[in-house]
Amino acid sequence: MSDACHPSPKLIGKAVTMRTCLLALVLTVSTGQALANEPPIQGPADAACREQARAQVFTAPNPNRLSLWDLGSQIWHACMAAYHGSGPNPGRQEQRF
Repeated sequence: MSDACHPSPKLIGKAVTMRTCLLALVLTVSTGQALANEPPIQGPADAACREQARAQVFTAPNPNRLSLWDLGSQIWHACMAAYHGSGPNPGRQEQRF
């Protein structure tokens, strides 16, 4: 019998290891790309609200069946609004001509 038809157990182990390494590489690259889509953190409130959105995105009620990205964004916006209270510029007076 030839070795091509019946590879040695050593070669099978190397193939499994190679597949595992390739899978780890693909996961690392795809995770890095997902994180690259987020803008840089702008302050402590932004960081806290991002963490809150990440923590709640899988457990928050979703009656409108939003995507996870949209639901996380909704949680983040609600957190930022609560953090800032009356809006982004509470001391600013509206000036119209």
